[in-house]
Amino acid sequence: MAPVSREDASRLGQADSSWDEDDYQRTVAGDVRSRFLPGTSIEVIREVGPAAGFRHVLFDFDGTLSLIREGWPEVMVPMMVEELLATGTRESAEDLSRYCREFVMTLNGKQTIYQMIRLAEEVRSRGGIPREPAEYKRDYHARLMARIKGRRDALRNGQARPRDYLVPGAHDMLSALHGLGLPLYLASGTDEQYVAEEAALLGLIPYVDGRVYGARDDFRSYSKKMVIEQVLRENQVDGSALLAFGDGYVEIENVKSVGGVAVAVASDESGRSGRPDAWKRDRLIGVGADLVIPDFQDAAALIGYLFGGASQK
Repeated sequence: MAPVSREDASRLGQADSSWDEDDYQRTVAGDVRSRFLPGTSIEVIREVGPAAGFRHVLFDFDGTLSLIREGWPEVMVPMMVEELLATGTRESAEDLSRYCREFVMTLNGKQTIYQMIRLAEEVRSRGGIPREPAEYKRDYHARLMARIKGRRDALRNGQARPRDYLVPGAHDMLSALHGLGLPLYLASGTDEQYVAEEAALLGLIPYVDGRVYGARDDFRSYSKKMVIEQVLRENQVDGSALLAFGDGYVEIENVKSVGGVAVAVASDESGRSGRPDAWKRDRLIGVGADLVIPDFQDAAALIGYLFGGASQK
C-alpha cells in the first residue's frame, strides 16, 4: 500500500469525512477583547455563565492533563531531519530542523499519523523513496517510549507521584466535575492503548469510567470529531450540552462546530510557570476558544463560573 497523501485523504473522505481532521485554519481574526476572573488566571474570551447546562465533558489528554510525554517534539523533529538528510538534500540540518518543527507544531492536535504522512510527502518531494507513514510512526514511538520510559516506570513503582506528571490542578478539576455527576471523556491523538495505560498511571481512570478514546492503526476509524458525534448521538443531546478542555486546536474546533463551549488549556508543559503558553493561547483563540487557562490551579473558581455552584441533577 502506498503512503496516503493529503490529496488521497481528501478524496477518501468525500463519502464520509467524520474520520478526517482538517489542518489548522484561523477563524477568529484580529484582536480579541477579554477579561480575567478576579484573582485568577482564567481569561474569558466569550462569556459563558452558569445557564449553559453542560451534561458531558470532553478532555484532550497529552498537554491538557498529562505531562508524561512532555518534550515529544525533541524526539519527532530530529527523526524527521534524519529522514530528510538521507534523501541527499543540500539543506542544512539546522534549516531542516526549523522547517520540520514548523509543520510538526502546525499539525499538533491531530493524530500522530498525519505528521508522518507529511514526512512521507517531504521525503518524496526531495527525490527520496518514503517509507510507509505507519512505519515512520512506529519508529517515532519507539524513540519516544525510550525517552519517557523512566517517567512511566517511576509512576508504576511509586518513585513518582501522579501530580509530578500532571498539569497542575488536574485532579482537582476532574474530581469537581465528577462530583457534579457529569460523564467525563478522554479523547487523544495518541494511540488508545497508551492513553489508557498512562491515564491509569496518573490515577485518572476512576474519573472517566472507561471512556477513553485514542488513535488506532486504521486512522480513518477514529477522530475526536467521531467521539463528539458519538457522545451527542448516544445521549440524545445537542452540542450545547458539551464542555471541552484541550491544548490542541482539533478538539477546540470540533466542539465549537457543534455549538459547545471550549476551554483552551494553554499549558506551559516544561516550565509549569502558571502562565499561559503564548503560542498555544493565540492559536486556540484563533479557532474559537471561549476561555483560556494555563492550568487547573483555579479549578474552584472555574467550576463556580461555569456552573454557578449549582449541583448537577
